Amino acid sequence: MAMRRGVSLRCCCLFLFLLLIENAHGNPNYREALAKSLLFFQGQRSGRLPKDQQITWRSNSGLSDGLFAHVDLTGGYYDAGDNVKFNFPMAFTTTMLSWSTLEYGKKMGPELQNARAAIRWATDYLLKCATATPGKLYVGVGDPNADHKCWERPEDMDTVRSVYSVSASNPGSDVAGETAAALAAASLVFRKGDPRYASLLLRTAKNVLQFAMQYRGAYSDSLGSAVCPFYCSYSGYKDELLWGAAWLFRATNDVTYYNFIKSVGDDGGTDVFSWDNKFAGAHVLLARGALLNRDKNFEPYRQEAEDFICRILPNSPFTTTQYTQGGLMYKMPESNLQYVTSISFLLTTYAKYMRATKHYFTCGNMVVNPGLLTRPRKKTGGLYIRCEPNKNVIHGWFWTEFPEEDSS
Repeated sequence: MAMRRGVSLRCCCLFLFLLLIENAHGNPNYREALAKSLLFFQGQRSGRLPKDQQITWRSNSGLSDGLFAHVDLTGGYYDAGDNVKFNFPMAFTTTMLSWSTLEYGKKMGPELQNARAAIRWATDYLLKCATATPGKLYVGVGDPNADHKCWERPEDMDTVRSVYSVSASNPGSDVAGETAAALAAASLVFRKGDPRYASLLLRTAKNVLQFAMQYRGAYSDSLGSAVCPFYCSYSGYKDELLWGAAWLFRATNDVTYYNFIKSVGDDGGTDVFSWDNKFAGAHVLLARGALLNRDKNFEPYRQEAEDFICRILPNSPFTTTQYTQGGLMYKMPESNLQYVTSISFLLTTYAKYMRATKHYFTCGNMVVNPGLLTRPRKKTGGLYIRCEPNKNVIHGWFWTEFPEEDSS
């Protein structure tokens, strides 16, 4: 069981429906899909479950997490079908949940409350990881190698609950930068409804990013087989430093973060966006300043974002992206849909910024308007959702009728 598949389940199942929620009454029913995508997070919960838990066949688990380090690390989410808590992809999921909620929350209707609950379940845990021991950031619980040899319910697990952390002597700028991004983005989600909690999130995010910037290094190098090959930081840590600083700048408007962002440098021409590589996401987030705020200081990031899009669009003279015969974006042989949906999120969000400012740009001689960015996204989503001939299933996301056992 490849661990990188887990993040595709958590991230992708929510992102696409947040992107397509304006079609809530279509066929298939995206409103129902959104609700069940959020419900999935309840199924992944670790720790002591609340009274309003809707998935009632799950119960308390991982209540001794952190015991080996004499700290409380209960809570958070398990990764995919495993009982390991990997903070690197979990924090990315949290960042993207928050960004999705900030951009599309007004269209989520009654599911907005569930989205916020899903975010808070993660941030409560990440706060523990960031504050339990001065000078340390806890980044995971559970031995992945032992866990992969034993598939069992988290309520029944008897595998060792090892605790992993990064520190000044064993740095992890990537996981720390992503944790800072998650906390900063979430602080914006809760700023109006729970300002005290938002302040705690933001204050902690600042401290974690400072730690990431001061003690440079990849957590893969510090933790070895505890995170590799499951969630190695293949792209290095520069993208997470940029990503974390971009979110803190949005949350604070502090010029210190802007100055740091300028010092990080470019992405070398990426054409992916994922739990590992955040450059494109950071550039779209920063390009928001150029488009919505008309701030020319962010023009370089607008250009980076548009160069990225030109590498994605199928008819662009600069495209580096493959598509299937049916029109589905193809990035990776394993867990392709996590890349499809995360990139689709960026296209949709950038189109939203473009539409608000009547902006367009060109990829060579091809004119790119907001509609051009949203059309591939809708087609991609539709292909993924409708690709099964059995109309009772939506390709692994949710069943409109439960399958019955074939007794023949």
